[in-house]
Amino acid sequence: MVLIEAVRAEENISIGRPLKPGVYVPTLCFFDPETEDIDTESIARHTIRLAQAGVTGIATQGSNGEAVHLTHRERELVTTTTRSALDHAGFTNVPVIVGCGAQSVRETIELCSEAAEAGGDYALVLPPSYYATLFAPSSETIIKYFTEVADASPIPIIIYNFPGAVNGMDLSSDIILSLSQHPRIVGVKLTCGNTGKLNRIAAATRSSTTKNTHGSANPDFLVLAGSADFAIQSLIAGGHGILAGLANIAPKACIRTVELYREGKIAEAQRMQEVVSQGDWTAIRGGVVGVKSGLQSWLGYGGFTRSPLPRPTGEQSKAWKEGYRDLMALEKTLL
Repeated sequence: MVLIEAVRAEENISIGRPLKPGVYVPTLCFFDPETEDIDTESIARHTIRLAQAGVTGIATQGSNGEAVHLTHRERELVTTTTRSALDHAGFTNVPVIVGCGAQSVRETIELCSEAAEAGGDYALVLPPSYYATLFAPSSETIIKYFTEVADASPIPIIIYNFPGAVNGMDLSSDIILSLSQHPRIVGVKLTCGNTGKLNRIAAATRSSTTKNTHGSANPDFLVLAGSADFAIQSLIAGGHGILAGLANIAPKACIRTVELYREGKIAEAQRMQEVVSQGDWTAIRGGVVGVKSGLQSWLGYGGFTRSPLPRPTGEQSKAWKEGYRDLMALEKTLL
């Protein structure tokens, strides 16, 4: 019985679509402008556009995907639509990461199971924070939370460190490295912007015990920057790429910035990073409202966020469009 359980545990951590270094996109969720119902046609079209641009992977239910505005059933619909669009367009090898964070271990595991059933390959999980003042000590509570989720989840876990979304909770490199030892915790997204932390995690996990057999091109523990404005900085620090909302608007610029650095064309990468960083500042200030507005202004689709988020004023839309101007000019030059 023990041997059978060990074999099953080993099977449970197998990965069909490995995580590779590159540019990942936390994709947007689109709604009907009148009813606010899920617009599956736009989701599919946007997914294919990103895949054709060459992104490495796509994440649903991230901060840009308005997961907090969706029911469980709607989350499944978005992920199913995304996976189906990729497969039908011939991008069967592109992994889908699904945001699954919730305040309880029970619901997080439920979301992970639903994500797997909908075609998700990995679960992106924020730490719980609502009762953070009752965590004693916080590190022990967080480690227990991620461990219990990873033990029960049918798909591997990626830690999502985003202090702005969890009442300022910022996971230390010590906590993340401790969690990285779990065989089903396979990466981290660092939206905290701390490249020192990123460097410590990347350096330590390079020599960790191998979790998969996919070869050196697929790191055992994927370390991603959570924003496009420090893409090459994160690569210098040993990171593997980015999972950045700006790639919804300008995927080719994000990809080319990373490629130039890897090709050793540092000066060119730096110049492109400057344009990307300026565009990302517009995205950061406007949030998902501004990203959708920019997409609508420059590419003719995007629409609005779900209420209670506000619809942009004419002045806001004009300002955000202008903020993306240089970035979109760059994007149009890239094949």
